[in-house]
Amino acid sequence: MADFLMPALGADMETGKVVQWLVTPGSRVKPGDVVAVVETHKGAIDVEIFLDGVIDEMVPVGAQLPVGAVLAHVRSQGEVAVQSPAAKTVPAPAPAPIPTPIATAAPALAVTSPGRVRASPAARRRAGELGVQLELLHGSGVDGAVTLGDVEAAAAAKAASPSAQPVRRAGFDLAQMRQAIAAAMSRSKREIPHYYLSRSIDFGEAARWVDTYNRDRGPEDRLLPAALLLAASAVALARVPQFNGFYIDGSFRAGAGVHLGWAIALRGGGLVAPAIHDADRKTPAQLMAALRDLVQRARAGGLRSSEMTDATATVTSLGDRGADSVLGVIYPPQVAMIGFGRVLERPWAVDGRVEPRLVVQTSLAADHRASDGHSGGLLLAAIDAALQSPDALWTRSTS
Repeated sequence: MADFLMPALGADMETGKVVQWLVTPGSRVKPGDVVAVVETHKGAIDVEIFLDGVIDEMVPVGAQLPVGAVLAHVRSQGEVAVQSPAAKTVPAPAPAPIPTPIATAAPALAVTSPGRVRASPAARRRAGELGVQLELLHGSGVDGAVTLGDVEAAAAAKAASPSAQPVRRAGFDLAQMRQAIAAAMSRSKREIPHYYLSRSIDFGEAARWVDTYNRDRGPEDRLLPAALLLAASAVALARVPQFNGFYIDGSFRAGAGVHLGWAIALRGGGLVAPAIHDADRKTPAQLMAALRDLVQRARAGGLRSSEMTDATATVTSLGDRGADSVLGVIYPPQVAMIGFGRVLERPWAVDGRVEPRLVVQTSLAADHRASDGHSGGLLLAAIDAALQSPDALWTRSTS
């Protein structure tokens, strides 16, 4: 039996509140399933499980628990459930029973073969459409067979059950979020030996490429310059991997992939930095779609726990209305933050003459325990090179 623990949804999280379970005791779960909604100072987060088995002994809805506390137990298939002392202290909520129609025949389930519930073809098809488990129903048909009416009644009862109602995602508490961000950033500056580098990058070729790409496309399909900044950062991190990972227990651990955190300003204030997974394998258009999706869900309160926990580096872009440059604070346990100021027209020396060029000020905040200024310069140079060849960002492998 394995423990399903309260995840650390960012370095600034200390506790979380379970506001909804999306499974019931005895449910089969597999890695990647969203099983609960946990409310933090940054809003409600959909929490995924990365265990395989049957979930049991779940803490009740409303429980406020510290990071690392047991949320539930997961037993392997065939393992007998054991009532543990912890479960007696924090009882698991009983699943809402599904009312069954009045039986006119034998109350027991009738089966045609071991493990198969007797049901009419129409009932079986409708159960698949409505997500009703035939094994949970007592059929009202001949010999206990499940009928279409049984399935419809069970679906209606399930929809009316309080546990089936979608959770109301409460807005975040701005004051609480500010305190948590301040605590995490204070820890970062206290524990991480930061160093900073910056580089002015000619953005003219990238801007022309974006204009050409957007020319014959509708607003919903157009790219923002941010997509190229993300793509260039991802490619650079793949080429200079000592900035892509975590500093844990006194040593650097490389990330399993380039999972780029993107800093998103929330309406009303506050900040989150969820990850775009495998960013180095995505085209600018795919990154743009992922970015739009992240921003929408971040502001609506629908982020997943994996997006909040496994960013291997973070990128912040101040956009057209931002400052000329930014010097970031590393989000522990990451070892780097890449920053982009707004794109401005600047005087630029070209072949012995000065002409106006679009320029973006790019910065790197890095952890001196994991890298040094020489490798940091290589990372900024790799970002520069990628932005000078936007076609290569588009055509690189996405397999």
